[in-house]
Amino acid sequence: MKEVTIIGVDLAKNVFQVHGAAADGSVVFRKKLSRAQFQRFMAAHPPCIVAMEACPGGHFWTRELTRAGHLVRMISPQYVTPYVKRQKNDAADAEAIVEAATRPGMRFVEPKTAEQQARAVVFRIRQKLVAQRIELINALRSHLYEFGYIAPVGLQHLPKLVEVIADEASDLPKVARRACQGLLDQIDNLSEHLDALNSQIGDLGKEGETSQTLQTMPGVGPVTALAIEAFAPPMESFKRGRDFAAWLGLVPRQASSGGKTRLGRISKAGQHDIRRLLIIGAMAAMVGACRRGVPEGTWLGKLMRRKPRILVAIALANKMARQIWAMLTKKQSYRDPASAAA
Repeated sequence: MKEVTIIGVDLAKNVFQVHGAAADGSVVFRKKLSRAQFQRFMAAHPPCIVAMEACPGGHFWTRELTRAGHLVRMISPQYVTPYVKRQKNDAADAEAIVEAATRPGMRFVEPKTAEQQARAVVFRIRQKLVAQRIELINALRSHLYEFGYIAPVGLQHLPKLVEVIADEASDLPKVARRACQGLLDQIDNLSEHLDALNSQIGDLGKEGETSQTLQTMPGVGPVTALAIEAFAPPMESFKRGRDFAAWLGLVPRQASSGGKTRLGRISKAGQHDIRRLLIIGAMAAMVGACRRGVPEGTWLGKLMRRKPRILVAIALANKMARQIWAMLTKKQSYRDPASAAA
């Protein structure tokens, strides 16, 4: 029997499909294992390369199998799809994972630690609560609009709606008033949870050296620093700052052919949360720069005179991504380019 050099695993909650292959790519075994059987099988198997998709549970199994002595490689699902032969099923997926992992130029996903995943949970829960609060406020606005009470969009205008519901002299029916008060109670409850999460994020931002370094940059706050720590791979995995910006999707999408370069809109590849927060932070940094006065001869000043505001924000976010790479690889705090040049 040939020696197994690589095992492809199609992860699931309860049933795992395992595909073992030799060095020449020939099939050695195909197995369908339960969760407990999979743990025992991999613990008893001699160390080898284990390939799997970067999906929910992938980082957990990477840590578990690494402790068992295996070399684990995670692949983005979009890179596995082209290697699936005809019909899609668990066995075909496991075989495709092996085929993709053996390609010389394949890109692999950096595994996350339990601490990184914990930060990601905090970020995702905060994101969910913010969306739920916005949904409830918009529902309250729409219900009160039925009775002629309007308020602009935004959390800052919520007190106007609260006054309408609290004013018993208004012509709002009691049944509707009672129902709207229930929505207000839910909004208050979500606000309390968000305040607690924001306090926790602030404490996390003060603990880590990476987070403190990131927050020295204008436009980067505790939430953005948390997202970078939770979702970005180690900066050493990128050769240059542009690679990190490209991973975030902040570089132009190419449609080049025949030696002619054609650049379009930003590619929007990679981690969308970090990209969104960097663009928001760039907008905030632009507002602060405009208040102080942007010198006309600077890069930002020239760009703001010629381009739309959102385009300038994206260009600045691209520059911020490159600076973040430099800060974290060199372990240095942010330095203002104008001050450094002087």
